[in-house]
Amino acid sequence: MNGSPATGSLPPGFADHHTVLTVLPQRERPSAHPLGSVPAGWRGVSSLYIHMPFCSHKCHYCDFYSLVDTRDRQAAFVDRLTRELEGVAPWFAGTPLRTVFVGGGTPSLLRIDLWERVLGLLHRRFDTRAIASGEGEFTVECNPESASGGLMDVLAAGGVNRVSIGAQSFEVRHLRTLERRHDPENVARAVEAARRAGIARQSVDLIFGVPGQTLGEWARDVERAIALGTTHLSCYALTYEPNTAMTARMRRGEFESIDEESEAEMMVWTAARLREAGLARYEVSNFAAPGAECRHNLAYWRQAQWIGVGPSAASHVLDPTGGSRRWRNVPRLDDYLGSDGALGPVVDAEEPDPRRLLAERLMTGVRIAEGVDAARVMAEARSISGESPDRLAECASRLVQQGWLDAGDGRWRPTDAGFLFADRMARDLMAALG
Repeated sequence: MNGSPATGSLPPGFADHHTVLTVLPQRERPSAHPLGSVPAGWRGVSSLYIHMPFCSHKCHYCDFYSLVDTRDRQAAFVDRLTRELEGVAPWFAGTPLRTVFVGGGTPSLLRIDLWERVLGLLHRRFDTRAIASGEGEFTVECNPESASGGLMDVLAAGGVNRVSIGAQSFEVRHLRTLERRHDPENVARAVEAARRAGIARQSVDLIFGVPGQTLGEWARDVERAIALGTTHLSCYALTYEPNTAMTARMRRGEFESIDEESEAEMMVWTAARLREAGLARYEVSNFAAPGAECRHNLAYWRQAQWIGVGPSAASHVLDPTGGSRRWRNVPRLDDYLGSDGALGPVVDAEEPDPRRLLAERLMTGVRIAEGVDAARVMAEARSISGESPDRLAECASRLVQQGWLDAGDGRWRPTDAGFLFADRMARDLMAALG
């Protein structure tokens, strides 16, 4: 997994930049897949997420589903994955793929011949013309150690036009704390390999708030990332999620987490420096040159539709009756490989709920620079409750007065200060829905 969940990670059942949290304290009871036959009049889904769970090492902060596979099940995984891709293809019929994101795990660990199988199937069974023309986006996450030139050539030939490189830090000491085992010098080599292959867009992931990290050290990380000349940076605050080795180590007293004031100082400095470098903040943790925003991530934050394949992958489709359906594939490779049929068992399946969908729109809306359409939100709140949403309006007005929200042009947008309190704003707005 390249990145860390952004500050104030999203709740279970909601996908962040590529999947939902899947480190489970106990086995969950799988249920039948909620997708049946494609309904009449279906407009199709245009975003696809693929989860590849394999890692060479489990990083101590990571709470995404991944494993160090000692049984060499890559071929079996691709056999199962291609069957699932065949099964979901009808839900994309008639709609060009606009975004594809391959996350993990470490997708760059997959053997090149298996990558060729996956890419070939995508082009045979899905409409990839928008991606081929450059209008669409096809991202693959890569680890600096496994992002070889040969892999980049295969990815580029298969239509991949964006890679996300998991640097996390250029300081060896902080990489050791995070249990990252790559050479910092290989980050630049991976970026250059992508460019030589013709992959036009590269993104770099960094993590701040590492125990013992100073603002000066973080600034050096950011400056080295800027010097790479990429058009997108993801800067995540280290979070201590339950059931991770990092959290267990902190609880044992091996180190202390960084204080909130220092973390906030790093966030403020980062936004100002990247703005100066031409990378605007378009989400709490993401910065891009104009037009270089991650379109797949924006599909999540805009409450669009996507389908995820692979173990633990999350999906979200809008229901014609209102609200949306969400589900997550079973987050265990053995169960995934052993499941019958094209569409395997799922967990966390949610029935349509217009109120939940609106609450999630508010939650994601205060995390992105474009915000949300205030009139639309108010109209939906009135339709759901049958009453005037006075509490919601009052809450938004209070956040404007606090300087956290901007209500200009009919949209509720987070201010620079508001990005620091996005989680607090989301809780307050969702509570005001009643």
